[in-house]
Parts: sequence; structure tokens; C-alpha cells
Amino acid sequence: MTASAAVPPRLFAEPDFIRLWGVGLVVFLVRWLELLAVGLFAWQATGSAFLVTMLGMLRILPMGLFGAVMGAMAERVEARTALMVIVLTSLATSLALALLSAAGMLAVWHLAIASFVNGLAWAADNPVRRMMIGQVVGAARMGAAMSADVGSNNASRMLGPTISGLIFAAVGIGGAFFVSVLLYLPAVAAVLTLRYRSGVAVAGGEGVLARIQEGVRAVRRDRRLVGTLVVTVIFNIFGWPFTSLIPVIGQGSLALGPEAVGLLASMDGVGAFLGALAMAAWAKPALYARCYVGGMAMYLAMLTVFALVPHPLLAGAALLLTGFGQAGFSIMQATLVYTLTAPELRSRVLGLLSVCIGLGPIGFVHLGLLADAVGAPAACAISGVEGLLVLLATRRLWRAI
Repeated sequence: MTASAAVPPRLFAEPDFIRLWGVGLVVFLVRWLELLAVGLFAWQATGSAFLVTMLGMLRILPMGLFGAVMGAMAERVEARTALMVIVLTSLATSLALALLSAAGMLAVWHLAIASFVNGLAWAADNPVRRMMIGQVVGAARMGAAMSADVGSNNASRMLGPTISGLIFAAVGIGGAFFVSVLLYLPAVAAVLTLRYRSGVAVAGGEGVLARIQEGVRAVRRDRRLVGTLVVTVIFNIFGWPFTSLIPVIGQGSLALGPEAVGLLASMDGVGAFLGALAMAAWAKPALYARCYVGGMAMYLAMLTVFALVPHPLLAGAALLLTGFGQAGFSIMQATLVYTLTAPELRSRVLGLLSVCIGLGPIGFVHLGLLADAVGAPAACAISGVEGLLVLLATRRLWRAI
């Protein structure tokens, strides 16, 4: 074996990894940019915290509805083609909203439809783009690749809300969507120049339902996979939904303008970016499970603190630590699922991971109803405490990780 064969090239020496990473960076940046703009628009238009959380919920709903199907079908579709469809659909959605806003016709129901469409693209990310990353870099470098990929997501969480708040204050929500369209153009170019081709699995006798069932059996046979997915469900029901109420708490409880709300929301991304750097530098395979569960616990604890503190600086510090905890959770989530699953079943189990993420609408409805009943800060605090209690109660399920 030659030295070059024994030591694989660095991640960013792989052109196709750079392209896939770049597509993810664009998608993440647009997601956070639009999420804040949509929340600000809906809150100003309706004054309903419940409606704001429902718009966030619609971005998650397709994962629960179609994640398993997408995972089972991913192996029957050429991956680059699927990724191109995803990017072009997202671009078209942002363009339609930008044009509606420019014409003075944009309404909340338009944002609801667009949120669901974008959720479809989000649901396909694990079984398509991240599956491609694994194939390009190999299982041995998947942890490092996910650190880089999640790191770009976290960097976008720093930039996206800040840019969104500035644009919203200057020209309104339409400007945010026009910027999204421009951002998608280099992503289209990156997909067009991808050299990797997945091929298409030969159609056998089993249908989509049978392939989904085989993925479910693979999870049930491995307690580590069961535990990993249980923690994912807890995060997406009790943790993730609180991000939809950051604009409500920022404008309502903390009396901040759009620019300051954008800066506040970006603190979560700053912490997550720093956490991703720490994971990349120090997290060894033996520590993956502790980073995963420990990061989750920190996230839930700090979102509770964020909801209760009365000062913007304290709220920003809490969000910083929230992001740090999420870095450990989110990096190890896809890494654990990918490395614990047999190669021929990975796309199916990653599809099931999307389903678990897609259970988030339960949390969004729960949080939205609480917010209308007791106020956004109290609702977030209650959700965080509930999540910690459920995490403790399910220890026997996730301790096998």
C-alpha cells in the first residue's frame, strides 16, 4: 500500500466535498435568514405567538410525513439529480415570495405554503446530501466531515439572523427573499460541477414500504440506534421549537428592534460555531455519545435560562451556551447514525432520522398553545424543563449509546 493510499487526503482537498459543503452552507444561510424574517413579518402582521410557531412547524412537518419515504427512495434516484431538484425548488420558492413582496401582495398564508415546500427540501438533506458526503469522504472521516458541515450551519446561524434583521429593518421582508435567490445561484453551480455519481439501485421485488420496514428492523436490532433516535425526538419536541419564539421574546419581552433581534438570534449561532470548532479539535470517537447527550442537556437547560432572564445581554449569553450545547448534539447525530448503520441501509435509516426530526411539529403546537396561554417566555421555560425531565426518564433507552 502506498503512502497516498494509506493516508486519505484532507477533507478540503476533496473537490466534491467542498461542493457538497458549499451547497449546505448556502441552504443553511438561507434557512436562518428567512426564518427570522418570516417570524418578524408574522408577529408584526398578526401579533400571534401561536401563528409564528406554526410557521416554524411547517418547515419541520415534511420530515415527519415524508422522511422515511425519501430515505427509502433515495437509493432509487441518482443523488446529484435529486440534489439539483432540491436546490432549484428552494430557489423558485424564494423567488416567488420576493416577487409577491415586491408587488405588495405577500400574505402570511403565502409564507405558510413556502415554509412547507422548504421543509420538503430540508427533509431530503439527510438521505441525499449528507449521504453523498459520507460516500465521498468515507466512514472513517464522517465525524470530521459532519463537524465541518455542522460548523457551516452554525456559522450561518451567526450571519443569517444578523443579515436578516438589517435587511428587514431597511427594506422589509422582500429584500431578504431577493438575497436568498442570489445566494442559491452559487449552490446551483456547485451541484452542476459535482463529479460524484451515486448510481441507481437496481429495482428488486421489495417496494418502498418494505425498504422502510427493513430500516426500522435495523434500528430495532441495535439499542444504540434506538437511543440515538430517542434523543433526537426529545430534542425536536422540547428543544428546537423555542427558536421560533426568539423574535417574539426579543420584540415583546426585551423590547428590541429588528436589528437587535437579529443580533440576539445570532448568538445561538456563535456558540454553536465555537462548539463545532471544539468538537472538531477534541472530540474522539469514544466521546461521541457523551457529546451527543451532554450537548442536548446543556441546550435544554440554557434555553430555559434564556426564557427567564430579563436583560438582553444575559439572554444573549444564554443563547451562546445553547448553541454550544447544540453543536455537540447536532454533529454527533448524523455521525452516530451513519457509523452505526450497515452501508446498504444507511439511506433508509437516515430517512428514519428525518422522521424523528419531523416529529417536531408536536413540539411547535405544544409551545404555541403554551405561548398564547402563559406568554412566550414562560412557555419556553416550561418546554425546556419538560425536555430535561423526559431525557432523565428515558435514560435506560439512550444509555446504550
